[in-house]
Amino acid sequence: MTRWTLTPDRIPTAWFNVAPHLLKPLDPPLHPATRQPVGPEDLAPLFPMELIGQEMSAEPWIDVPGEVLDILRLWRPTPLIRATRLEKALGTPARIYFKDESVSPAGSHKPNTAVAQAFYNKREGISRLTTETGAGQWGTALAFACSQFDLDLQVYMVRASYEQKPYRRVAMETWGGSVVASPVDEPGHPGSLGSAISDAVRDCVGRADTHYALGSVLNHVLLHQTVIGLEAREQLELAGERLPDVVIAPCGGGSNLGGIAFPFVPDTGVRLVAAEPLSCPTLTQGRFDYDFGDTAGFTPLLPMYTLGHDFVPPSIHAGGLRYHGDSPLVSALVRDGRIEAVAYPQSTVFEASVQFAKTEGKIPAPEAGHAVRAAIDEALAAKETGEEKVILFNFCGHGLLDLSAYDDYLNGRLPDEQG
Repeated sequence: MTRWTLTPDRIPTAWFNVAPHLLKPLDPPLHPATRQPVGPEDLAPLFPMELIGQEMSAEPWIDVPGEVLDILRLWRPTPLIRATRLEKALGTPARIYFKDESVSPAGSHKPNTAVAQAFYNKREGISRLTTETGAGQWGTALAFACSQFDLDLQVYMVRASYEQKPYRRVAMETWGGSVVASPVDEPGHPGSLGSAISDAVRDCVGRADTHYALGSVLNHVLLHQTVIGLEAREQLELAGERLPDVVIAPCGGGSNLGGIAFPFVPDTGVRLVAAEPLSCPTLTQGRFDYDFGDTAGFTPLLPMYTLGHDFVPPSIHAGGLRYHGDSPLVSALVRDGRIEAVAYPQSTVFEASVQFAKTEGKIPAPEAGHAVRAAIDEALAAKETGEEKVILFNFCGHGLLDLSAYDDYLNGRLPDEQG
């Protein structure tokens, strides 16, 4: 971990690129029409050239622009908290730490990349962005980021979440974003992230003033999130703690898993665990193959674990984890055995989330609850063996706009969808 640099307020000044640490280079994305490797010119209608360069970069470190750092200072560095009350309730010898990304303006980890993407688009002369959002956390983050750089934003929100989470829409609109339910041409369809991506890309293509922004999956998105893990490493050291035995994060597309876990990939003694929903078990039951990132087949094909681009998962409350595929970087690390994966039904996730809320005082987003569940399971396993393991997980967002999900759980209306 060379080039470990911080600002005076202890924010990383460079993003950590995991690509040089893979066993072999990623296979390239393929053009949806020709099935040939895509080049920068193929991606230029969607992304600014700086992000395209980051997408394909093999440089181990990439500098964070000063303009991005200036905005990240609104909430970074985020706290690293030891969950001592949860430890006591579990009776475990494990030491449990969580990185609290819920303190960002949008209440999740998503602004770490949203701000960077908005900055690079503004610098290239773009005035409007389109995007999809599942649970609404990404759309909320990008709406905040666009407000910082005076960009217009059109958000296509998965219809199931559009109906479940109205206050996410209100937050996006408060920051100036325009929000519609997706798929736009099938009013009775619950939607999926794949179909919402299709809507956003269809809107973007052909408009010179518009680019598309993605909240997960792509290399540059996970790159921007590595501020989480870099800060956590340094905070553990400041606390006099050793490297964690296990690092855990929820995984849908892979952004918050990559954010906290990638800086630990070179540390071979550290286990890395992805926690996903059993109703959308991409890493645990999917196949590793080339697949489209969207339902309509507009996007390049990516090498990843996938359930098929036409897969429509059940309308679970963890909308941010309802994606048919995973990041190529995460997928490669799972394929090669560096990252483990576990899948949970949503009732056990909410059981863990309520226990966490009662002990640590914070109500997790349904997505974050998957990491809480996995951390509790690791701590209980340590109780059985007497191992004083160090557990680190990413508390990627609060659930204060997801209380309808807790209402369903507390009143017995929460189904367990099986994968």
